[in-house]
Amino acid sequence: MEPQELQEFLTALLRHPEGRVVEFKSAQRQYDDEKLGHYFSALSNEANLTESDVAWIVLGVDDERNIVGTDYVRGADDERKLRMRIQEGTQPNSGFRDIHELHRGGKRVLLLEVPPAPRGIPVAWKGQYYGRNGESLVALALDKQDEIRGQTIALDWTAGVVPGATVADLDADALAKARAGFIAKHPESAGEISDWSPLDFTNRARVTRDGSITRAALLLLGRPESSAHLSPHMAQMTWHLVGDEEGYEHFSPPFLVTTSHLYQNIRNVQLKLLRPGSMIPDQISKYDQRTVMEALHNCLAHQDYSQGGRVVVTERADRLEFTNLGSFYDGQPEDYVITTRVPNRYRNPFLVQAMASLGMIDTMGYGIRMMTSRQAQRFLPLPDYDLSDGSRVVLTIYGRVFDEAYTHILMERSELPLPDILALDRVQKGVHIDASSRRHLRRAGLIEGRSPHLHVTATVAATTNSKAEYIRTRAQADDHYATLVLDYLDKFGEASRHDVDRLLMPSLSDALNEQQKRNKISNLLNKMRLRGQIYSDGPRTKAVWRRGQ
Repeated sequence: MEPQELQEFLTALLRHPEGRVVEFKSAQRQYDDEKLGHYFSALSNEANLTESDVAWIVLGVDDERNIVGTDYVRGADDERKLRMRIQEGTQPNSGFRDIHELHRGGKRVLLLEVPPAPRGIPVAWKGQYYGRNGESLVALALDKQDEIRGQTIALDWTAGVVPGATVADLDADALAKARAGFIAKHPESAGEISDWSPLDFTNRARVTRDGSITRAALLLLGRPESSAHLSPHMAQMTWHLVGDEEGYEHFSPPFLVTTSHLYQNIRNVQLKLLRPGSMIPDQISKYDQRTVMEALHNCLAHQDYSQGGRVVVTERADRLEFTNLGSFYDGQPEDYVITTRVPNRYRNPFLVQAMASLGMIDTMGYGIRMMTSRQAQRFLPLPDYDLSDGSRVVLTIYGRVFDEAYTHILMERSELPLPDILALDRVQKGVHIDASSRRHLRRAGLIEGRSPHLHVTATVAATTNSKAEYIRTRAQADDHYATLVLDYLDKFGEASRHDVDRLLMPSLSDALNEQQKRNKISNLLNKMRLRGQIYSDGPRTKAVWRRGQ
């Protein structure tokens, strides 16, 4: 929203009664993370139930709607840490959609934008579900939990109850491992979990429904012979070795256990990578275990079981290919690499929530970014997704070096941000990158050649000039530019827009064109004005900027 729109929206919120989707807190100095997490869970769940697009936590306003101001969360670093704390404490991992800052009467107000819970999955804070009863914060009532979960049960194959299946169809070893995974995820349950019967436990872990065995329960915890209950739908994973040697093996439930068995089949030798100028090679495993297990668990979580196929892991000489049936369900893979996007919906929400509660999926929505980052940390090509066949998704994880120049740059340039590594990876694979990325990488000395025949620079740009060039083309944080403006105003008292442009234009990234630089400066000044750091004085065409109070 624009600054004026934010002011008008705050006025509207102040007229809104506190209730299911709005909460006011004074938070004049600080606010307890635990309480904020409780309200996040409550408002997210209530937004889902009321079909609201968003809920709001307003800080700096007391219960009588008086604006008292808040010092909570100052600056980009505080905001980043707050987002991380909320994401880590919620299940499924969620976070503020946006955080808006504005000033009224010289007092600072924060508007925290809370997204609704995904359809079919209530949002918990550290294992507990919260909701609202009028203006009060309460535990989310069971009927409300059931209402949210029931939103997709009719469409979710994994949520279906299996007629004739009983607790005797569950595997004892899988149940023991499930309890351990649940305790790791919910340590507050460690003292009482041994007293829970198998069905008590599976109900609490959201694997069964009201004591009835679901398809998700058989997939994750079922004895191998119990897969007959799922016929004609296939409950199977296959490892397939292709190349000079050939082989295969099928794996049936319980997938909580047998995913590890499949991983043991993969030939995971050591690779030796030699750094420029070094005589002693680095040794890394061909495949990272955490990455492989994340990929396999994601295949199981997002498989379209209604198609009656299996999850297949194909091992080739230099790569692993993970194939699951069903289109990529929410967005595009790249959305999850370069942003902190959280999925809004899931094909199998019941199964996904069960896997999360048992610790099989640690970071719902963040697995793609994690796998990409770990490959980069190991100096290997980044994972690829093939979505060309709309009925399946193929994820490829590489186990060899494509271009030594790319590997050497990653070894020598630990400061490279992930978007730059993603662009370099595309260059080494001969994939097109946009003009802005080409200019940025070329000025940083990371690529050579003429489009479309680009290649990663063969020698690592380690000279003083090339390092300085990289810093010049890399974008700085807004706080850096804001400090320059404030220092200028402290010394000279005021600055015209022309003065600000002359101050900042030389320090902005050379990857931006002139108009992009001017737009960035305009956005920065607006943000500083909303924070109360500066204000505009005089008629619009001749206005000058002065230091705020």
